[in-house]
Amino acid sequence: MTLVDLRSTDFRATDATPPAAVALLLHGFGSNERDLAGLMPMLGLPLPWASLRAPLPAGPGAAWFQITTPGSPDAAPVEAATASIWAWIDEHLDAATRVIPIGFSQGGLMATQLLRTRPERVLAPVVLGGFVLGEPQPADAELATSRPPVFWGRGAEDRVIAPHAIARTSEWLPAHSTLVERVYPGLAHGISADELADVRAFLQTHLPPVE
Repeated sequence: MTLVDLRSTDFRATDATPPAAVALLLHGFGSNERDLAGLMPMLGLPLPWASLRAPLPAGPGAAWFQITTPGSPDAAPVEAATASIWAWIDEHLDAATRVIPIGFSQGGLMATQLLRTRPERVLAPVVLGGFVLGEPQPADAELATSRPPVFWGRGAEDRVIAPHAIARTSEWLPAHSTLVERVYPGLAHGISADELADVRAFLQTHLPPVE
């Protein structure tokens, strides 16, 4: 399955010297590849980026998986979506380039899926208003030892993500990552300027050196 993508002007898959890392933007349910692209100037990352459109139609946009039980998606479609993202990565990025997934809502879950399946390719994932899948994933045991950095931000007034999904994520992330967690008073299911400032500071700490 080929995913539609939007890329930064400095994204060049055929460069003789591939970038050390690329930011990968993963939108939420019913949105599209243009949704998170507008955040990149505010993050000010010295990185090329690509924003992917999820594979399934959903309302005016697309979805990584259909919503069955809110907060508890079936594992099979999530894992199929994860495979589609890895297929895009393998096709368009050099094997030495790591990905920095930045995902909102469903896209936040997909960011954690990349980490939980091929952590050696993933650097400092950012989860915005998202959660983790309840089913075990291939790299969970490895992550419990390596504890890579993860940013998880969410609104204190978010009523979209089910409370049991938040509780699951609150248990899983501290046990499998070096977690930076932020909860924003007054914020619902969205992304605030304060959150973006925190994401920028988090990523600046973990970005590979610019050559």
